[in-house]
Amino acid sequence: MRQHPARAAQEDLVVLTTTVLATVAGDPPVPLPAELRYTPTDPYAVCLSLGAPAAVPVDWVFARSLLADGVRRPTGSGDVVVLPRHRSRPDTVRVLLRPWHGAAALDVAARDVSDFLHLADALVPPGTEHRHIDLDHVVEQLTAGSE
Repeated sequence: MRQHPARAAQEDLVVLTTTVLATVAGDPPVPLPAELRYTPTDPYAVCLSLGAPAAVPVDWVFARSLLADGVRRPTGSGDVVVLPRHRSRPDTVRVLLRPWHGAAALDVAARDVSDFLHLADALVPPGTEHRHIDLDHVVEQLTAGSE
């Protein structure tokens, strides 16, 4: 089940609502509502939000380049690994989430990931992310309360 990607009226947000197949510890896959989100205010990152709107969401924030590279080849070595077109589900991209206490495999429709990245790239082309960072705001956030 998939809803078309949407942009907020301000043209500063990409949201794609989809359903992922989540597998934990060898249990059968379970469909789980999810959103992929991108905003130029955090230009290097994407957010994979699991469970919304049906439940309190669990958000995973990771590099946009990790998702983009993972569509073509296995990428990542930390808490998030992205694998292209998993053999058991060839029309998906597999996202492995590996927190310290376990692991989950999420199969996301490859077309959804591709559509999402296309919209995010149109909003902030890869290689131009640095132009969207407000350094004054970052410094203000880092130094808040240090006086």
